[in-house]
Amino acid sequence: MVDQQRPRRSCLAVPGSSQKMIDKARTLPADQVFLDLEDACAPLAKPDARKTIVASLNEGGWGDKARVVRVNDWTTEWTYRDVTEVVEGAGANLDCIMLPKVQTPEQIVALDFLITQIEKTMGYEVGKIGIEAQIENALGLNNVNAIATASPRVETIIFGPADFMASINMKSLVVGEQPPGYDVGDAYHYILMRILMAARAHDKQAIDGPYLQIRDVEGYKRVAGRSAALGFDGKWVLHPGQIDAANEVFSPKQDDYDHAENILDAYEYFTSEAGGKRGAVMLGDEMIDEASRKMALVISGKGRAAGMSRSNVWTPPED
Repeated sequence: MVDQQRPRRSCLAVPGSSQKMIDKARTLPADQVFLDLEDACAPLAKPDARKTIVASLNEGGWGDKARVVRVNDWTTEWTYRDVTEVVEGAGANLDCIMLPKVQTPEQIVALDFLITQIEKTMGYEVGKIGIEAQIENALGLNNVNAIATASPRVETIIFGPADFMASINMKSLVVGEQPPGYDVGDAYHYILMRILMAARAHDKQAIDGPYLQIRDVEGYKRVAGRSAALGFDGKWVLHPGQIDAANEVFSPKQDDYDHAENILDAYEYFTSEAGGKRGAVMLGDEMIDEASRKMALVISGKGRAAGMSRSNVWTPPED
């Protein structure tokens, strides 16, 4: 079965046509690597890139990274061969297929059917390979809820800002930054929230797209901080210099992680027989209850996925 909750704080884009960049990606601390057959791969290079990707996946050395391939979208002549060659050749060593420019749930259903046929033909476990759906225009956003539920394979909903900006005639050439004249609020807030609500309603992850000013790490942190504050699980990285920033922004701060774990421990104790079977208690100067536990679970889960360790541990009061 697909894994809906694998860590994806940093999702590194790597051209499928560059063996050098693929080899480098193996050594980097990104949570996910996606080998790209779409925009980062020239049309004439795509056939050979498929072979390079298959060989690279089968060679291994990816550690705990999620291994993803972005194929071309269904409006092109390349999608069928992208999926069949990659999944037939490396399906046992592939976690997800990323489908760009998703506009309707039927496009997800079609990809699911094709992957299923290949899995059955090749003897792979049926349903193991997930789907990542990239929303890049107005129609895709309008259909995002149906897209999220189109297949149990769907693991993530991804915002693709560059194509989206073009599709709605946004007045900007700087991907990820606010358009000139939009001086109050965030021009992307509605888009991000629509994606986030669809993802959360159906237990999917929400991933923010790229920030193209790759040398501006502070700018990356600022933009990533907005989607992280809303609740997004991660963001694309286009350059190794952005990876640490993504991992930091989409991980809890140490104090927040410690506090979340302490809330969970304290609530478990105080609701138990030994703790008096209480539903609302004080933890220091803060009242905690079942709602507090649910909020703490989110922070705790993100911290554990990031491999964090506690720096202090709550202990029950002595009788």
